[in-house]
Amino acid sequence: MGGIFGVCSNNECAIDLFFGTDYHSHLGTRRGGMTVYDGKHFSLAIHNIENTPFRTKFETNIPELIGNIGIGCISDSDPQPIILHSAIGTFAIVTVGNISNAEELVKQLISDDNAYFTEMSGGRINLTELVASLICRRSSIVEGIVYAQSVIEGSMTMLVCADGGIYAARDKLGRTPLSIGKRDGSHCISFESFAYLNLGYKSCYELGPGEIVFVDSNKIETLVTPNDDMRICAFLWTYYGYPTSDYEGINVEEMRYRNGSSLAKQDIANGFLSNLDYVAGIPDSGTAHAIGYANESQIPFARPLIKYTPTWPRSFTPHEESLRSIIARMKLIPVNYLIENKRLLFIDDSIVRGTQMLAIIDFLYESGAKELHVRPACPPIVYSCKYLNFTRSQSDNELITRQVINELEGSDGDKHLDEYTDFSSSRYKKMIEQIRDKLNLTSLEYHSLDGLLDSIGIDKCKLCTYCWNGKE
Repeated sequence: MGGIFGVCSNNECAIDLFFGTDYHSHLGTRRGGMTVYDGKHFSLAIHNIENTPFRTKFETNIPELIGNIGIGCISDSDPQPIILHSAIGTFAIVTVGNISNAEELVKQLISDDNAYFTEMSGGRINLTELVASLICRRSSIVEGIVYAQSVIEGSMTMLVCADGGIYAARDKLGRTPLSIGKRDGSHCISFESFAYLNLGYKSCYELGPGEIVFVDSNKIETLVTPNDDMRICAFLWTYYGYPTSDYEGINVEEMRYRNGSSLAKQDIANGFLSNLDYVAGIPDSGTAHAIGYANESQIPFARPLIKYTPTWPRSFTPHEESLRSIIARMKLIPVNYLIENKRLLFIDDSIVRGTQMLAIIDFLYESGAKELHVRPACPPIVYSCKYLNFTRSQSDNELITRQVINELEGSDGDKHLDEYTDFSSSRYKKMIEQIRDKLNLTSLEYHSLDGLLDSIGIDKCKLCTYCWNGKE
């Protein structure tokens, strides 16, 4: 994943850009970048932030970033922003999303235009550089963005700094959000709608799917009107969206309370909820869901695991599988009084590979837990995300659901995926039982897809549910 932020001001913008970009740190942990334009030149700063928070790396760069227009990003993959000198002018660009047909597009550009790309480690191409090259195939920035959006398979939201302002473009199906804030003499554009509130901006506009606007310090001009179809990622509310953000008018924290309440109602309908001591969330993203569950079930809410935020402030963990399980344990400190000899129900946002959950469960048993029940706040993830890559799985077979399906079906597993995503089917129930056994849980029940979508509360046809049911 990643997050993007931009500022157009009548005054110096570096401070606003710095804090607004920093407020996206929960969306990525690899690289951060900012560039500012002074009317003649771009000044640029990019740093690796895997081991040091964004603020620490970029504080010393603020005096060097001179100008009143700027864009920044937190990236979990490629270094950004990219600054390009081209036939359609000099521009800077940041993006968030994924291009599933990147290899095909690179080959086409090399063949048609004799283009070339900087190869990064592992032979990868910087996707933002690819987007910039696609834009340059047309005679203007706007035409280039429209062209890029038309040929990209996946999802790509972007900010392009050029022509005395910022072109803001939401991906064509609105899988990721883009909001605009206004303050006297300034506008800002942000992935997260909360990122500008403490800077004195007020929300004034939210881009629709595929919409392109031009923003400067004084105006917002619509250049391409929104599409009717939308598939905003439902996982925004379930997991990676920040609690203080709103998407399509729905607040993340409030949705998670409703979602936890829905989970409790599901358990009540199934005859569960007896003899539990506490309901708890896996910190931090499971906490709000757990509060909703506790309020509905009237079972006391507690925090048997406390996240050590001084050194583990961000929710994402390293790419290396060997480190993930260790970190899942190291960043959570047990409250033994609330664990020993207790029957506990934990809610997490999801279970992806299951490795972190297994490490936490083993840790809790070692700390003396008597029973451990788990309720993921969403349905089982059966398909790796091909639009935003938030699961970080390189293939579907890394998912714990697919591992279990392969164990149950052998080579025929893919033939029955519709049944494994059907909450009422016998195959679904066998899959859940096998996952429960693998994780050594007393009980395991996932939230139903209908319950999750009802908790969000917007038209279900406007929500992307691909990772749960494979439907685009």
